[in-house]
Amino acid sequence: MDVGELLSYQPDRGAKRLREEEGGGAGGDDDTRGGKLHKGMLLRELARQREAEGGEMRDVEDTPAERKKILEKLMDQDGEEPEAEPVDESSVKKMILTFEKRSYKNQELRIKFPDNPEKFMETELDLNDIIQEMHVVATMPDLYHLLVELNAVHSLLGLLSHENTDIAIAVVDLLQELTDIDTLHESEEGAEVLIDSLLEGQVVALLVQNMERLDEQVKEEADGIYNTLAIVENMAEFRPGLCTEAAQQGLMQWLLKRIKAKIPFDANKLYCSEILAIVLQNNDNTRELLGEMDGIDVLLQQLSVFKRHNPATAEEQEMMENLFDALCSCLMLPANRDRFLRGEGLQLMNLMLREKKMSRTSALKVLDHGMIGPEGGDNCHKFVDILGLRTIFPLFMKTPKKMKKTGISEKEHEEHVCSIIASMLRNLKSQQRSRLLNKFTENDCEKVDRLMEMHFKYLDAVQQADKRIEGEKHDMVRRGEILDDGMEDEFYLRRLDAGLFVLQLICYIMVEISNSGISQLQQRVHQILNLRGGSVKVVRHIMREYAESIGDGKSDEFKEAEQKRIMDLVESF
Repeated sequence: MDVGELLSYQPDRGAKRLREEEGGGAGGDDDTRGGKLHKGMLLRELARQREAEGGEMRDVEDTPAERKKILEKLMDQDGEEPEAEPVDESSVKKMILTFEKRSYKNQELRIKFPDNPEKFMETELDLNDIIQEMHVVATMPDLYHLLVELNAVHSLLGLLSHENTDIAIAVVDLLQELTDIDTLHESEEGAEVLIDSLLEGQVVALLVQNMERLDEQVKEEADGIYNTLAIVENMAEFRPGLCTEAAQQGLMQWLLKRIKAKIPFDANKLYCSEILAIVLQNNDNTRELLGEMDGIDVLLQQLSVFKRHNPATAEEQEMMENLFDALCSCLMLPANRDRFLRGEGLQLMNLMLREKKMSRTSALKVLDHGMIGPEGGDNCHKFVDILGLRTIFPLFMKTPKKMKKTGISEKEHEEHVCSIIASMLRNLKSQQRSRLLNKFTENDCEKVDRLMEMHFKYLDAVQQADKRIEGEKHDMVRRGEILDDGMEDEFYLRRLDAGLFVLQLICYIMVEISNSGISQLQQRVHQILNLRGGSVKVVRHIMREYAESIGDGKSDEFKEAEQKRIMDLVESF
């Protein structure tokens, strides 16, 4: 291999790091990164400069003397590595000092010779080298305070807007490793200091600005975007409260833009959907922000692809689920229910239920979120208007066998269907309500028969769980253990898991249709209860328990009015 070949040689740039291996160190990665920078970066940078000037391209190594000089440098780099110094406070301080010097030197030369890259080439390589060396700090999170005290965090954030995107990407790689969630949990104190300093420096805004200029057609830059999203995920997991701030600093807008970009599906699009779902979780501020940015329409447009086609790969299926989760999360905010209605979200979900593709199970979940509670009234009426009853009742009568393939249990399916019917019984008025009740009288009240069949199925499951719990409580009392609120909550959750919530929904539907004024329905409910040895007392007890737990997170007036309404239904049952 002659000198020319050696200089033009580019190492094979394999995938940077698999999603699952993110927790691992970047040791093996540094070599290829460094190699790429030494042999490729500056030439690429120079080419960019020359193109911008419109001047003629001239290879850097066009004189024998320059070639020899660069070759010697490469030989030196490939020489034996000196023994690694032990990582301690003084070595980290030394490293930070070197980093600051090199960063300053590079900045100085770039300002002095903006049109002459040969002058600052050397300093850029040196700067990249020290950034790579700083990865070692990620193994010592208890020394993170030094990065903050010696102002290195501020300097690193400044480099995110460096003219050479390769330097910005090197900083992103370093930050991704420093904020790795396992590392952060090794030293809570060090982690707090680092995260505080990053947030103070508006890290998310700077990361978003950097992503805006990266070109995903270039492999390294696409990796840079992936690692940027990893930084956001790490910080959000360590401190969920920062999601609002992150979304407002441009992240939400960038995520929506990237999700709707007409680019073939890739790992970055999957990761964007994941970050979006995380940012919206339990956060009304980010939900409102997404609604104001027409995000509901973006989500519906992206999901409409899966109306008639199943996702092509497991990764694409994961993205679809993330987008559905994001939509469900948004619908917890009443203002977004209206946007969903105007964006014809109900029509799309209804079509998905009819098409019987993978998206059907998630569409059911979205309808449940969109119609629940008094805020779901408009959606309930519209659902009946678009002939949704024809879609939902076949799913009520028979749980599809395909459900298991999509990873949803029979109980989950039945819970969503019953919740949708219960929401409609609660919210529908006049003509639409009559249409719903008439469905229960069709074909000799077959839907009432199915309702009662489910009632006994879930009643049996809950009673068995209650027996087991009573046995455990008895044992605990015998051993002299105290039953605190924590234990009681755990037992209640176990009862819900066994099917208590579905049973409550079924009983609610039973008392609603019995009080509808259609004697045929009331007679059939009581007839089957008596026939199967059921009891009105048991139904009343379940409904009282349901009334007590209702209205969490709602105002006291709503809670009281709703409890009174349910208790009135129970009394007349």
